[in-house]
Amino acid sequence: MLRNDLFCCITQLGRERFHKSQHFALVEGLPKLVGLEKPGIGGEPLPGQKIKAAHSVYPKVDGSHVPSWLAFDKQVLCFEAYFQEKEPYQIRKCKVYFYPEDDTIKVVEPVCKNSGIPQGTLIYRHRIPLPPPNDDQYYKVFHFNINQQVVFYSRTFTLTNCDTFTRNFLTRLGVQLNDPAPVPDDPYSRQRQQFEKNTNPIPPYEKNNKLRQFLDYDRQVLRFYCFWNDQENPSAKPRELILHYFLFDDTIQIHEVTSAKAGNKSAVKFLQRRKLPKSLPAQVDQLGGDTESILLNVLGSDGLGNRFMADRLKTGAVKQDFYKDCDLRIGGEVNVWGRRVVIADCDEFTKQHYRFKYGIEDFTPVKYKLPPTPKPPKTLPPYNGFGSEEDSLSSCYGIQLRRPRKDLQSFLEKDSIVLKFRAKMKTDDGNERKRKFVISFYPCDGTMSVYELSLKSSGMPGGKFLRRSVVKKPGQSKPSERYTAQDLYVGAELHISGQTFMLVNADEYTLKYMEQHAEEFSKANTGNILSKLRSIPEDKKSEIKKFLTLSDPNNTGLISYESFRNMLMDLDCGLVDHEVLVLGRTFSEQQQPEDDVALMLAVAQDTLRRKLYDDFQSLTLAFNKQDPLKNGRIPRKMAWNICESVHLPVSENLLGTLLTKFEGADGIDYQAFLAGINWVEHPASPVKYEDILRFEVNARVGAVEAGRRNVNYSALLQDVLNLSSNCKDAE
Repeated sequence: MLRNDLFCCITQLGRERFHKSQHFALVEGLPKLVGLEKPGIGGEPLPGQKIKAAHSVYPKVDGSHVPSWLAFDKQVLCFEAYFQEKEPYQIRKCKVYFYPEDDTIKVVEPVCKNSGIPQGTLIYRHRIPLPPPNDDQYYKVFHFNINQQVVFYSRTFTLTNCDTFTRNFLTRLGVQLNDPAPVPDDPYSRQRQQFEKNTNPIPPYEKNNKLRQFLDYDRQVLRFYCFWNDQENPSAKPRELILHYFLFDDTIQIHEVTSAKAGNKSAVKFLQRRKLPKSLPAQVDQLGGDTESILLNVLGSDGLGNRFMADRLKTGAVKQDFYKDCDLRIGGEVNVWGRRVVIADCDEFTKQHYRFKYGIEDFTPVKYKLPPTPKPPKTLPPYNGFGSEEDSLSSCYGIQLRRPRKDLQSFLEKDSIVLKFRAKMKTDDGNERKRKFVISFYPCDGTMSVYELSLKSSGMPGGKFLRRSVVKKPGQSKPSERYTAQDLYVGAELHISGQTFMLVNADEYTLKYMEQHAEEFSKANTGNILSKLRSIPEDKKSEIKKFLTLSDPNNTGLISYESFRNMLMDLDCGLVDHEVLVLGRTFSEQQQPEDDVALMLAVAQDTLRRKLYDDFQSLTLAFNKQDPLKNGRIPRKMAWNICESVHLPVSENLLGTLLTKFEGADGIDYQAFLAGINWVEHPASPVKYEDILRFEVNARVGAVEAGRRNVNYSALLQDVLNLSSNCKDAE
């Protein structure tokens, strides 16, 4: 007993499964034994028990470990087969389908008309067991091969051939396929075929299958542009037509192109959609003569009933040739019931159809009408002086008056940008020439304002000479052209309010703005200026070098701006004053001098004190509201808008210069700016009247005068004119 227990313990070593199979169950409420084929403890077979094989998975070891229902999903092996019926002797062809995902099989026999035997699916899809004595196993993929027999439920099927997918599938599994087997002759099937061939029933209809043409060409229409010369009215112009050819039923429809100005009251539809014959029929078709088939009344008696049959002999049928797509060509004619319609052109889809179907490549259109006469230019009436000129022109472009549109994007991008120039009058009167003006141009809306500076003992009070408005150029055509930013540069002449002004200078901000946007301002484009200097003759280059050398006896390489400007203007190099100024700034000796920030803040505090402005708390709250990060920095444009919204009584020149001084890489340091202009908490020392006048009127023009002192002409000679500045060479 101890020995048997020891043997059982040794045999159980390494086992992990000890479950028991369920052998009894309730079937329809009755306990029955259902586990005769179930294994013993742990899935081990009982003595003398054979376990049926599970579903096959191919390959099982060498391939991937995915399940068979996923590896062989939607894959079907198809075999051609036949089986034999003895009484009567008959060979019945069928197809055997094997599904590798679950080893199921389906047998289908093609349905023959009037066969008298049940056909279709002979064996529905399921696992089929092998014939006895191996009926406990099922068919697998290795049981199938060409030119061999399989037995399904005592019926023998001979596999004769298979499709390409099945052949490749079995070859990859290592199955060596046999040669295809021939199908035996079937006397019964041959007899039925001969009988059906000899029997020619006459149905009451003719088979006219146009489904293929409908499926291939549905919604495909060829479009041709045609014209027709009306013979009854020779003086009339050719009438334009559009021909539509429907490919799916070979019908034609023609529309006429009419216009309201032509006065043609004819119908738009020139030809109703139908098949168009190539020639007129000799006689009018009788009722029902244009149908596709004719039925004959066999009995013709009311008492015997009506019996009809198709007229296969087509008695009395009239053959007509109708237009097809092959008959339509560019330059060809179409007979539309006696009217000669000429095809002039077609659309792109029609060209692709003829290229693909007929290989035609020549689609040269037919010219049948003269080119349209050009429209006369529209003459605009002169401006009557009421309202703006753009508003008055809107009544000339349409009946409904509309407000002229403004360029909102340009207004938002160039808002707060002001270009300032110093100007003087161009006149013979000496007193008038002494007057000084500041012309401000606003690129956001193209307006301009003129301010006159007051001079002591001049008799001119100064102040606003021209309010901000649009200034038109004199002697322009209609509509009048206005001055733009490109028309303003140092040396330019402007005609404003009957006076001629010459721009003699510009502030630092304007010069920098024009140089930074050189693609818009050609006079400030350094590349264009240098190109003009490089293109001057060689004799002028020698004169320039000689003059510069004589003006610099110490050979320092520097020359004053006044001498540099007079030299270029006297030699007539084709440069204006602004281009000379830009050239002098490019080759200047030093950078622009920095303004005194403390002096500028003192001037701003004096202005705020005189204007009685002390609401710095509201100004600080406005800046803090626009700073969500609370880092003390906001953009320059936002700071400018805040100062304008609270009506800060500081001039635009001084405010813009101060914002520039407090501007960094990440924005304006508004806390330092507010602390500097707060005259209540941080009062500054008193300032002189000259400083106030300098920053209030034109704070930046003086910086230009101080900045352009000397010009480095040696760099100009070497880089631009390719000449040396050595004095010995000049001697």
